[in-house]
Amino acid sequence: MSQDSLNHIEKRAAISLASVFAFRMLGLFMLMPVLAIYGQSLEHVSPLWIGLAIGAYGLTQALLQIPMGWLSDKFGRKPIIISGLLIFALGSVIAAVSDSIYWVTAGRALQGVGAIASALLALAADLSRDEQRPKVMAVIGMCIGLSFAIAMLLGPMIAASFGISGIFWLTAVLALLGIAIVTFVVPSAVNKAPKGETLANMADIRRLLKHPQLLRLDVGVMMLHLTLTTIFVALPGQLILDGLDAEQHWKLYIPVFLLAFVLMAPMMIIAIRKQREKQAFLMSIMMLVLSSLLLVIFNNSVWWIAFAMLVYFVAFNFLEATMPALVSRIAPATQKGSAMGVFSSGQFLGAFIGGALGGLLAQHFSTNMVFAATALIGLIWLAVAWRMEVPPKCKVISLVAEVENDIQAEKLADKLVSIAGVIEATVVREENRSYLKVNDKIFDLDQAKHVLGLS
Repeated sequence: MSQDSLNHIEKRAAISLASVFAFRMLGLFMLMPVLAIYGQSLEHVSPLWIGLAIGAYGLTQALLQIPMGWLSDKFGRKPIIISGLLIFALGSVIAAVSDSIYWVTAGRALQGVGAIASALLALAADLSRDEQRPKVMAVIGMCIGLSFAIAMLLGPMIAASFGISGIFWLTAVLALLGIAIVTFVVPSAVNKAPKGETLANMADIRRLLKHPQLLRLDVGVMMLHLTLTTIFVALPGQLILDGLDAEQHWKLYIPVFLLAFVLMAPMMIIAIRKQREKQAFLMSIMMLVLSSLLLVIFNNSVWWIAFAMLVYFVAFNFLEATMPALVSRIAPATQKGSAMGVFSSGQFLGAFIGGALGGLLAQHFSTNMVFAATALIGLIWLAVAWRMEVPPKCKVISLVAEVENDIQAEKLADKLVSIAGVIEATVVREENRSYLKVNDKIFDLDQAKHVLGLS
């Protein structure tokens, strides 16, 4: 088997774990475009509680994302993933049988308790070789993005036929299907990837929160998902006011999402090839602001709303794909797992704050105020991101490095960093691993192995 291609185990792991990710995210996303409409029949409903129900999973996800990763390291990946999916299914059932917005919100919060993202990514890393790990993670990332688009199609269609409870019952079934995939399809890990690549460490987290460039991205992903949930608290109701029946909303969402993906691709290619990543990043934030302003000014027209959402999702897709890669490039080689843990927590926290903010504004002010708030959030983010620094493209690899003490580890790191193409080298004695950030165009892997005594 070529070192440049995925082997059988890696292919199986990538596809099966991506499907588990997709099923779970599909269940979370399907409610977003429909709850503001079909949730009106629930007891005690109000715009604020609609927003809280939409974003409730984000709070528990943000709080438990990192602890669940630690538990998977202690008790094993699969037991924690299966437990998380069972909790997710239970939350779905509670919401499905509820006739009160309070219990629907409680069910959504319980869904978030099954915070298995870090454990899933850690298992994906366990099942892949260093040089193939980025491909496995890319497959998972693409499926998450695809699940969002599918959710925008299925959510309105299922809600129109079976109501809100139908979405939650389907979500519970998908969670159980995920358990079956984890049990019978996902390979069992035969090795463990270095912890620094996948799981968060509390000491590292404190240091990373002081890193100005990473903090800009953590705040950025929080604001990105804050705007998303805020908009969807008000958007479905506005479409109905403009004459587009709830059963027809998918006819707007699907063309918008498909075209947004098509338009985002050349934007990303040009940004990378022309080395204009920062400019494209800032332009995308400006597009978020523009789309929100269009919603404020032209929200009485379905066609203008469609155009505004097209602008929004071209920017959203670009930023959603770009930011994790930037986190990986900026994070110290031994703290990538911690950096991604903080980043993911910021993403889910943004979903919760956005739901609460959108509901609060919708309850006390007009729809225009909800959209104006997203424009203001975008402007604040633009100011935060203005001084962002985009590092050169690099690759992180880890190799076995056996040393007896910290002095030897430091000397070995000095030797490694002197190799052409090595940007950063860290040797972790406790893990018997070396972490290298490299420019793979000029990096000589054989030389690094020679220094480490592996050849």
